Amino acid sequence: MSTTFSIPPTIITGIGASEKVGEEAKRLGATKALIVTDPGVAKLGYADQIAKNLQNTGIASSIFSDVIPDPTLQNVTDGLKQYRDENCDVIVSIGGGSAIDCGKGIAVKHANDCEFADYMGVDKIPNPGAPLIAIPTTAGTGSEVTKVTVITDTDRNVKMMLSSSCLLPSVALVDPLLSLTTPPHLTAAVGVDALTHAIEAYISKPAQPITDALALKAIRLISGSLRQAWADGNNISARTDMMLGASIAGMAFSNSSVALVHGMSRPIGAYFHIHHGLSNAVLLLDVMEFTVVGAPQRFADIAVAMGEPIDGLSPMQQADAAIAAVERLVNDIQMPRLGEIGIDKQQFEQVVEQMAADAIASGSPANNPRQVSVDDIIALYRKCFSPRGK
Repeated sequence: MSTTFSIPPTIITGIGASEKVGEEAKRLGATKALIVTDPGVAKLGYADQIAKNLQNTGIASSIFSDVIPDPTLQNVTDGLKQYRDENCDVIVSIGGGSAIDCGKGIAVKHANDCEFADYMGVDKIPNPGAPLIAIPTTAGTGSEVTKVTVITDTDRNVKMMLSSSCLLPSVALVDPLLSLTTPPHLTAAVGVDALTHAIEAYISKPAQPITDALALKAIRLISGSLRQAWADGNNISARTDMMLGASIAGMAFSNSSVALVHGMSRPIGAYFHIHHGLSNAVLLLDVMEFTVVGAPQRFADIAVAMGEPIDGLSPMQQADAAIAAVERLVNDIQMPRLGEIGIDKQQFEQVVEQMAADAIASGSPANNPRQVSVDDIIALYRKCFSPRGK
């Protein structure tokens, strides 16, 4: 059985990588860029820095800074209008996964006429999008190197997942300096999100040798640096490892798959407008406990990647060591439970059955090494909502 591995043609990593945006845009033949970002990143001055760098190479720019967390169809529509009205020919997305996902949405919508709902799923986009340079400011989604985007349809309360090589950025610029302003709570949430990407890429049914190697490397980098990045945001070494780990995890899951955590996460974001990284992070531990019996050797490999001693343990004890390692990590960085992030329990109970159905419909749970039913997911949602051990 053959497998395919796809990543952006150019990936530049390391301190100062974002400063290469001008020369990379020029190499792509650009004359004017639409800089896509969110209000917070714009306020930090990062978009202005990108505009200045572009100007230094003779490329004009226009800033679209209206992206909200979990970008919507309206964000894409508004950004596309500005892209066309300003006669832009390249998109530069700078920010977290939301800004990059919105940039991907604008890029493919420019080159394709159908509605976004028609592109949901895998390999349904006919034409490559406009050139896109992706610059992450958080160590989380890995969207800068993936062929995946998630756009929310607010009318239907659906987070639409699209996966296609047509969504790959032309260039990814991964600069740890841009992550220094990430506050501790967001560092924790997006960091566990990146860890989730790596773990699910490794245990998912479509995993392949290349993604296996990348996933385990990402697990080592993230588990070895997340505590330090959370405790001291100016720790350049930890920030560098986190940014690299998040990107490597992105390469892995984009070519393998995500699984049950992501399937359950998307409805939480759609119904309660919870940040994608946080909604993944509050599910990971309990979903790992549910899944472990389906892939004990894979979980044992994860334990080793996280530095756990497993010699002398039985196969299931080795697998359980991965869960224990993740539990210590999320406790150390003070990750909340699902029931502690502002979701009203009565509202949660009103939609939990529909969320479970939506999770199954997303397709991601089918990649899980332990089969899962709607009733299983309902029970898992309720377990995640309760205090640990209840």
